Amino acid sequence: MLYLFLLPIFFAVLVVYFKIAAHYNIVDKPNERSSHKELTIRGGGIIYLIAAITAVCLDQTFWLTGLALLIIGTISFIDDRVTLSSKTRIVFHLLAVTLLFISLNLFSSFPLWAIVLLFIIVIGIINAYNFMDGINGITGTYSLVVLGGLQFVNYYVHPFVNRDLIWLPILASVVFLFFNFRIKAKCFAGDVGSITIALWIVFLLLSLVIKTNNVSYILFLGVYGIDSVFTIIHRLLIRQNIFDAHRLHFYQILANEQRMPHLLVAVIYAVIQLIIIFVVVFSGLGYFQLFLTAIVPLGVLYMLLKPKLMNPKVTSG
Repeated sequence: MLYLFLLPIFFAVLVVYFKIAAHYNIVDKPNERSSHKELTIRGGGIIYLIAAITAVCLDQTFWLTGLALLIIGTISFIDDRVTLSSKTRIVFHLLAVTLLFISLNLFSSFPLWAIVLLFIIVIGIINAYNFMDGINGITGTYSLVVLGGLQFVNYYVHPFVNRDLIWLPILASVVFLFFNFRIKAKCFAGDVGSITIALWIVFLLLSLVIKTNNVSYILFLGVYGIDSVFTIIHRLLIRQNIFDAHRLHFYQILANEQRMPHLLVAVIYAVIQLIIIFVVVFSGLGYFQLFLTAIVPLGVLYMLLKPKLMNPKVTSG
């Protein structure tokens, strides 16, 4: 009943935001690296911030993580608007991740070297999630699959968090997808969307791994992980600056070079991740066996298919 009440509110908030964004020209302008050709409202992912605020209202124990989401979402929204320096962004990202770690009691549970490694991994995941947000539908559908898998585990395998803390980002994803899962999207998530939901998912995954002592659940981000890590390696090999904008992700090759419909590419990524989640939850395999079964084949396909699909000119400039 609660979610039936919240659904129209979330829709109304996003519609109001569209009017504000149109008035203040908060739009995504296509450039040579873009996968779209028309002006589109940026920042529709602000709905995840609204969901985070709602989550704190429903579960006060979530306030510290909610504050982390508010900090990283707000600085990302500002960055969507005025483009901040990387130094400014990283300061706020580190602050948000620190608050997240405090909320999970990680500083008292792990040695210093492990905390440093976790900072690197979490910041990497957040940025990878942001870089993967390049075509219509991909962030919303992928997030929906990951969150759905987490909620399934929460209900039927190992309860690890208040169910509202997963239902709310699921609800936000559904509302966002209504406007984004289109050939001509009404809005894009922007950094405020992709980075906020990335940190929220990291919170949920860390909570689950801590409760179960099972690192296999990190494979819930396996598809994004493969594309992100292998693309970084590829760019290093061709001596590109990995911090510059580019169109070398595998999904970008499919959408831009092979002209596959954006929504089809988004669905393919979501379905493959859903299959991996199914294997992780139901196979009973250990981490090493899961890695060999689910991740290695994706890596092999990436290396075999990408050179055949991409236009050599993409690596220039």
